[in-house]
Amino acid sequence: MRMRSKQILSLSMHLPLVSSSRAFSSKCFPRSISSRTSEHHLEQKEMNLVGAINNALYIALDTDPTAILLGEDVGFGGVFRAAVDLQEKFGKSRVFNTPLCEQGIAGFAVGLASEGSTAIAEIQFADYIFPAFDQIVNEAAKYRFRSGGQFDCGKLTIRTPYGAVGHGGLYHSQSPEAYFTHTPGLRVIVPRSPYQAKGLLLSSIRCPDPVIFFEPKALYRAAKEMVPVNDFEISLYHADVVMEGSDITVIGYGAQLGVLEKACKKAREELNISTEIIDLRSLLPWDKETVCKSVAKTGRCVISHEAPLTSGFGAELAATIQKECFLNLEAPIERVCGYDTPFPLSHEKFYVPDYLKCFAAIRRCMQF
Repeated sequence: MRMRSKQILSLSMHLPLVSSSRAFSSKCFPRSISSRTSEHHLEQKEMNLVGAINNALYIALDTDPTAILLGEDVGFGGVFRAAVDLQEKFGKSRVFNTPLCEQGIAGFAVGLASEGSTAIAEIQFADYIFPAFDQIVNEAAKYRFRSGGQFDCGKLTIRTPYGAVGHGGLYHSQSPEAYFTHTPGLRVIVPRSPYQAKGLLLSSIRCPDPVIFFEPKALYRAAKEMVPVNDFEISLYHADVVMEGSDITVIGYGAQLGVLEKACKKAREELNISTEIIDLRSLLPWDKETVCKSVAKTGRCVISHEAPLTSGFGAELAATIQKECFLNLEAPIERVCGYDTPFPLSHEKFYVPDYLKCFAAIRRCMQF
């Protein structure tokens, strides 16, 4: 569905706006939690990842009268149905379709956030975020800095589904997170599960910095887990040690965590290797303390992500680990990533870093 620019401008005259005078804040989790244990007393419901996203959006719109959700087709729920029923609940002035123009979506959201509204923009696929690159990198990320802290568009969150899905081909399978981790002023968040997605998205929406929230679309309906129905947040600062171990540290984020857990299970059963699995959750900033503490303990490290190897975020991890843990390392750091080619349709199963490739890297690292 398309909407003319004049209609967008007309809608903007009726949007709830407040003035913004906030300076930079280093705290983004006033109600943050570090684990599930503190949430066990809350009512829980089984949700898949897209359902958890929908629930988080509902809570954000319900608790913040300045919150606005915009994007291509979000008025009737979006192509993945993450926004289903939200327009019916909150009205067309707060949940509305935009033209098929990613630059316009990002620019409009930057304007909303800079005037004090909580802007939640959806880019339909991460592969199409590039027309919005200038607005995100040169406007949103630098707004506070260039004004000396007088203005900001920190109440901006850009949601976008990323990654392989089995049949997406060139333009519906990419993982462009590393382009944005090179940009000071942004936060980059990637959840791995429904529980994590809800808590991290609510924290992102309420964070006083602009956030790019990458959603692993392959997991949207892949599995369900119990998620608190209530409002809760998860820290945007801390990585999650998913499984403790003593022999090797394995690091990933998003959909790759499931792949790594399968590889680590195989390593444990066949080679008796004790793996420590870390989910970064936040790529910018990333939790250096948790990662380096783990690698200093184990002396070995494997990093994996779907994005291409060269200049992927794993390179930043490897460089920092090599510097900070040099005297503790017992083997070269292994990276298991996508190949340095465009994402192939017919050869996707050979391109993606599956659990067998990750298992082989764990074995190589242990045998060095």
